[in-house]
Amino acid sequence: MKFSLKEEEIVDVMEEVIDTDLHDLVVYNDDYNTFDHVINTLKSVCKHSAQQAEQCTYIIHYKGKCTVKKDTIEKLRPMKDAICDAGIDARIH
Repeated sequence: MKFSLKEEEIVDVMEEVIDTDLHDLVVYNDDYNTFDHVINTLKSVCKHSAQQAEQCTYIIHYKGKCTVKKDTIEKLRPMKDAICDAGIDARIH
């Protein structure tokens, strides 16, 4: 009787883990700002297209809030500040 041995090679695989830690920039509805003001603010601050800004504004109006951008805190913070400076309630979650 013949036995054969098979050797297995163990290979460690190192994966690069990228910690993106994305957050949401959420804009909330209010009774003060006009549709045009919110649309123009989203276009200038978040670089939304006219259609995207309009859709977000309708969601904000009818649902009470809308995530307008998803990114890292470092990138969202100046956007949130600019939206708030325009008199619109925005928060990072």
